[in-house]
Amino acid sequence: MSYLFTSESVSEGHPDKVADQISDNLLDAFLAFDPESKVACETMVTTGQVILAGEVKTKTYIDAARIARNTINKIGYTKSEYRFDGESCGVISLIHEQSQDINQGVDREKKEEQGAGDQGMMFGYATDETENYMPLALDLSHLLLRELADLRRENKEITYLRPDAKSQVTIEYSDDHKPIRIDTIVLSTQHDEFDEDEIMLAKIRKDIVGILIPRMVSKLPKKLQDLFKSDITYHINPTGKFVIGGPHGDTGLTGRKIIVDTYGGRGAHGGGAFSGKDPSKVDRSAAYAARHIAKNMVAAGVCNKILVQVSYAIGVAEPTSINVETFGTAKITKTDGEISKVIENLFDMKPAAIEKRLKLRNPIYAETAAYGHMGRTPKKITKFFKSPYAGEITLDVELFTWEKLDFVDKVKEAFGL
Repeated sequence: MSYLFTSESVSEGHPDKVADQISDNLLDAFLAFDPESKVACETMVTTGQVILAGEVKTKTYIDAARIARNTINKIGYTKSEYRFDGESCGVISLIHEQSQDINQGVDREKKEEQGAGDQGMMFGYATDETENYMPLALDLSHLLLRELADLRRENKEITYLRPDAKSQVTIEYSDDHKPIRIDTIVLSTQHDEFDEDEIMLAKIRKDIVGILIPRMVSKLPKKLQDLFKSDITYHINPTGKFVIGGPHGDTGLTGRKIIVDTYGGRGAHGGGAFSGKDPSKVDRSAAYAARHIAKNMVAAGVCNKILVQVSYAIGVAEPTSINVETFGTAKITKTDGEISKVIENLFDMKPAAIEKRLKLRNPIYAETAAYGHMGRTPKKITKFFKSPYAGEITLDVELFTWEKLDFVDKVKEAFGL
């Protein structure tokens, strides 16, 4: 009996994602001028207001309000009719110094003995159903909204789009967990005012089904294009009018889209958010490291899919546990427990080792804050930062290092493949 599985995504203009992007742009600014900064920044956005809060230990100063405004403008909230725009919104900063009680458990005289910034468990997942080893439903949900954002910025084929949007993709799977077809696509997009609601709904549906979907499908591998058959059910702006959106339509908070950020409901999640946290917070860094392990394991041919769990005690460097589940897809004779032991020896999961291996003390986080932290393409870019207090700095950084397949050969050797 076949079954259905669904994942969703949200656009960069969704209020929760606006908050995430502000938090990560603040983090990047701190790290650019002081790579050893300890940061936990939270953001709330609502009608005409941005509130920044959190704890920071750093040697630098940043213009938090200007960073927030620039982030909002870049997303596309630049018009007063949105009731939330980068130049006119109020920005309140309540950021203060990090607790010394927490800091004493993290910093060590020897960097390699740095303790975990918090307790908890983190998960990494990978599957061979897509080229980037991500769950297909989530991958398609992200791609829909990236293409929609490109259409909005091009302002040619579709000229009425506003920044807020959500997508959802349901896939039919066979008994042996292979995708058969796309069953349902849900897409809600914020838009400008129309004179008549019925004309508006018909126009938006026609453009999404006739322009956005074909444009997205054309960028997929042939085997995935074949999943888009003629019997897809579409729900386009199913509630009707969607003019009021973004932070004016719904308050946004940092960290409320952790499933969108990770695996779309596949695998598992430990509950800790990512954005606004420096890599001493294992909520973020260990989740990236677990994804790095999972992806390299599947790419090396150890299994078809895998879930990696790691856990920590605050202030303690060594993980309290590492566990893997291969869902019966292992291609080797070892048990999941035996595979876990090999991973323990192959990947150093102490916080300082993760930071060094994945180059996480660099300002690389703004790019993660929309369209998923996992499944992205590693690349090197140059970033420019300007501070009224610390001057200007240009840095060459490497993005999404946890997506690199740089341990495949080591994994193969360790498992005799």
